[in-house]
Amino acid sequence: MASARALEGLSTLYFPHLEAYGYRVTSNRTSRYNCIAWAAGDNKNWCWPDREREVYCPTEPRKATRSAFIKAFRTLGYEVCSSGRPEHGLEKIALFFDGDEPRHAARQLANGTWTSKLGPDEDIAHVDLEALEGPGYGRIGCFMRRPWKPHARRPTARGRRSRRSRF
Repeated sequence: MASARALEGLSTLYFPHLEAYGYRVTSNRTSRYNCIAWAAGDNKNWCWPDREREVYCPTEPRKATRSAFIKAFRTLGYEVCSSGRPEHGLEKIALFFDGDEPRHAARQLANGTWTSKLGPDEDIAHVDLEALEGPGYGRIGCFMRRPWKPHARRPTARGRRSRRSRF
């Protein structure tokens, strides 16, 4: 398992609030999947809309825009909602943007905390979405929700804690 120490340089540069808010590393580093796939519950594919179709992305239009990403998650049963507050029976995601450009997606866990895949690096669990706002991922720009599927196992996160973790 990766250590929280491995993210310290990255977090200071791209995520200046991450250490203060606290996080837990929940996976080893892997480039097999990214945050978009992880938010959709896929840990086998790197998902990004490229026009050349060289990278897996299950939806159209194959554009990296706010509207295209919202449309993509709608094909998975998500609808836009007003907040990231936990709601019984609903699974939520948060989309981060820099202007109109999508930068990150995080998924809410059954216990109300969030899980994020940091590019080709580790997965983390974090209490506050604001921990990831900054030069790396921009700002939270949209929340979406869908009903928990009865056959789906509700995801939780396990792993090591950062020095300032609130877990």
